[in-house]
Amino acid sequence: MNRALVLILFCIGSFSLQAQNFSVSGTVDEAGTGLPLPGVNIIVKNTTNGVVTDFDGNYSINNITAGDVLVFSYVGFLPQEITVADNQTTINVSLETDSAALDEVVVIGYGTQQKKDITGAVSVVSNETIEQLNPIKVEQALQGTAAGVNVTPSSGAPGAGINVNIRGIASNSENGPLILIDGYQGDLNTINPNDIESISILKDAQAAIYGISGANGVVLVTTKSGKKNTAPTIQYDAYVGVQETSRKLPLLNAREYGLLLNESYANNGQALPFTNLSELGKGTNFQDEVFDTSPIMSHNLTLNGGSEKVTYSFGVSHLDQEGIVGAEKSDFQRSTARFNIGVDISDAFQFTANSIYTSIDRRSINENGLGSVLFNALNIPPTFGLDQEDVNGSLGNEIINPLSQIENTFNDYNLNKFNGSFSLDYTPIEELTFTSRIGYSLSNSKGKDFSPIIDYGPGKVFNNVRSTVNQNRINDNSYTYDLFGTYENTFNDTHHLTGTAGMTVIRDWGDGLYATGYDVPNNSWDFADISLTTGTNDGLNNSAYKYDVRKLSFFGRLQYDYKGKYLVSGMLRRDASTRFGPDNRVGYFPSGTAGWILSEEDFLNDSNVISFLKLRGSYGILGNDVAGEEGGAEQFYRSLLDGEATYVLNGSLVNGTALGRIANPASGWEQAEKTNIGIDLRILNNRIDITADVFREDRKDLLISGIPVSGIFGGGAPGSGAPTINAGTTRNEGVEFAINYKENFGDDIRVGIGYNATFLRNEVTEVNGTDFLPGGEFGVGQPQPARFQEGFPIGYFYGYKTDGIFQNQAEVEAHPSQATLGAPASPGDIRYVDINGDGVINVDDRTNIGDPIPTATMGLNLSFNYKNFDFTAYTYASLGNDMVRNYERNQPNVNRHAYYLERWTGPGTSNEVPRVTTGATSNVAFSDFYVEDASYARIQNVQLGYNLPGTFLEKTGINRLRVYTSVQNLYTFTNYKGFDPSASTGEAIGGGIDYGFYPVPRIFLAGLNLNF
Repeated sequence: MNRALVLILFCIGSFSLQAQNFSVSGTVDEAGTGLPLPGVNIIVKNTTNGVVTDFDGNYSINNITAGDVLVFSYVGFLPQEITVADNQTTINVSLETDSAALDEVVVIGYGTQQKKDITGAVSVVSNETIEQLNPIKVEQALQGTAAGVNVTPSSGAPGAGINVNIRGIASNSENGPLILIDGYQGDLNTINPNDIESISILKDAQAAIYGISGANGVVLVTTKSGKKNTAPTIQYDAYVGVQETSRKLPLLNAREYGLLLNESYANNGQALPFTNLSELGKGTNFQDEVFDTSPIMSHNLTLNGGSEKVTYSFGVSHLDQEGIVGAEKSDFQRSTARFNIGVDISDAFQFTANSIYTSIDRRSINENGLGSVLFNALNIPPTFGLDQEDVNGSLGNEIINPLSQIENTFNDYNLNKFNGSFSLDYTPIEELTFTSRIGYSLSNSKGKDFSPIIDYGPGKVFNNVRSTVNQNRINDNSYTYDLFGTYENTFNDTHHLTGTAGMTVIRDWGDGLYATGYDVPNNSWDFADISLTTGTNDGLNNSAYKYDVRKLSFFGRLQYDYKGKYLVSGMLRRDASTRFGPDNRVGYFPSGTAGWILSEEDFLNDSNVISFLKLRGSYGILGNDVAGEEGGAEQFYRSLLDGEATYVLNGSLVNGTALGRIANPASGWEQAEKTNIGIDLRILNNRIDITADVFREDRKDLLISGIPVSGIFGGGAPGSGAPTINAGTTRNEGVEFAINYKENFGDDIRVGIGYNATFLRNEVTEVNGTDFLPGGEFGVGQPQPARFQEGFPIGYFYGYKTDGIFQNQAEVEAHPSQATLGAPASPGDIRYVDINGDGVINVDDRTNIGDPIPTATMGLNLSFNYKNFDFTAYTYASLGNDMVRNYERNQPNVNRHAYYLERWTGPGTSNEVPRVTTGATSNVAFSDFYVEDASYARIQNVQLGYNLPGTFLEKTGINRLRVYTSVQNLYTFTNYKGFDPSASTGEAIGGGIDYGFYPVPRIFLAGLNLNF
């Protein structure tokens, strides 16, 4: 009997246990449309048991008991909680859209704001856009996706720097924006694009909350974080690909080269170098030999999740990219590790911590200069063999065999960097939050380059009679401490007020050490270390620097709206920086913005066309305390002992140190006065979104370091220089426009089209203390070709205008003499314009012959989804910018561009390309013959993807598996003759000069996105 009772109780208990635990499945879709929602989080409340819907909106969750509460949450939709009934195994859910979320919360600095309430000019780039573009570096995701942002690569080499300018170039020195990553000062160059959730770009007086650092705009990066009540999800993204040059220049082959060389010698009355042209053939194509097809691969792994009290996000990545020139001699590797943790310590205290570790290993070749690898590949004759050197010295002193140059290139650069922030929020009452946050950046880098003993031929500048190794170690550190409070409240349901006030402490400090060792054992890279070198040198073999810059700031912002349709805000920031002397250390930067949401008014409230309409305007003054010196560590009010001097001691000359750059205690802030008027419009039930802005910036009191002073102050001594003074004003003004269209056609087709354009006019309106500042280089021994001068764009090109080619001697005799430019003119030479009409061509006839700043930039972006297929295409265009062609060497025996096949050979043969000759001519003078329109349009990314159906994946435990193929930099439409019309050195004066830019590669990728 007892055994029977135990058996009965056991069966009842087993049945009860089975009844308590069961599975729930179903689908989640969008209310109203019925479209399935992939990626919806379903979690059992107050547990870690959760799943994510697949691509078709299906889910299945185990270990459910009656009474459990399932929480359904998805970005942009209102969360929904459903209590599971007894044995309820199927639950289908329709999520309602969250209108507040659709208005998008945007980071604006020391806080956030709904996009509909923003009264400044702010652009946002989402992680969706970043994922579609698959950029190698973050900056590439801003090109063509954000109006007013111009992105130019300094080179296509792996790991090379990228220049970002917001609404033009305003300063003669530093024009890059302030970069803030989760609130701390950071660097886009070291962050993994897959770690980014969104990017906000502040372009007008909205950035005044950052005072001294906001003059060039602000880029606010938010990294990925976990979300509350979401199940753990793992995302793995990877791609592999191959790279090739996006362009090769048409050069003369060996036979064509021999023909032109014979002609040039004959035109100077010299014996012909080639007596039998038929023996030459095509010769060596050094471009084909220099360019490689190189691999690239990337791996990213991310873990996200969260409970009721804790959110977390972890990520690791590795990128390996070889160069298309030099292969492993020009490669880049980046590894990152990241974490982001949020903890609700209590109802009043919330703690957030995030940190990113970046490791970079990069090697590089000589590029973008006279004597660079590509410069040599373009100029070395095709009659040379692959391993042949210029043993006769017939090519000038800097042209060598580029293959030998690559083989004898040895260098390495390593960077290890930690950066992140820790933040504590205290909310004593619902309306008030205090934030204490410290951000940090700690980086250590080391570099090494080795020059072996080598002889490339007589007189070559790259010859090396002693092997040397140069090494450096650099430490750069910074921290930012923010303490601020935010009060937000609504009174009588009509008055909405947000006030923010606080302080910021910034410190940037670091040091660098450089040293050179001589006579490397075995003349080998394997032994290239200063500790192993055996030789000495009488000169200075080492150098060092140290810096410590500190800033203290106080700021306040008040935002007010009445009935959600009349919006105003005011900001004030007080900054103090140790870069300036005590009398000019403090600056005040005020701004104000206002907006009117007309669509909330009665006369538009019921419109069937206009969904949203807002007028907005802003005005403010922002600052800059950086003049572009190395490390940004200038302290303008004092001189350092980093100059050189020679002293007479005991009757002997002794080398010593002296004051370096002349101090200027009177130097003060650059000030940017920014004005913006804009409109935001959405029509046809939010299908079309339009934004337009008219803007102006007057940059005053520019920090200029190149204005000469009397030699009595010692500015011409070695290691010294002119003081940094406030001596210039510039103006940028223009129009921005963006329009986006999205539409769903049934359940299977979704289309999106986006277009943005920026039209810009730039002018230097004042330069004090000098007529102009020169910059850039052209040829050898010629005046600097670019200028910073009142009445002209920054960095405009200054040279001679041309008027075709002299066709006969009569035209030469009828024209003013050009002899002062190098030689008397002859038929077939370039004819220059007598600008001042004085009857002679000389330096006084130079004028404006080009502008490196584009007058218009624009992006056109397309997306198309059909069922499980997705297609995207991103294009970008830059119009109106000029480029100087400076990769051609003026030597009689070098190779030439194929356009010389259209040269002048007699009357009527050409009015564009001059004759060829080994004799002296004036054709080498810097003129518009060497300046080209570098306008271009580029298909920068095309991608086709496919999501495997959820029914196929449901038994594998995989929530999403997408495979795709893409091409980056597919094609560039341009008339520019050089490698890359998009490139720039980044210099404000001289940035548009092409010495043979390393072209941005064309990249073919295949990849996958995996979620489980």
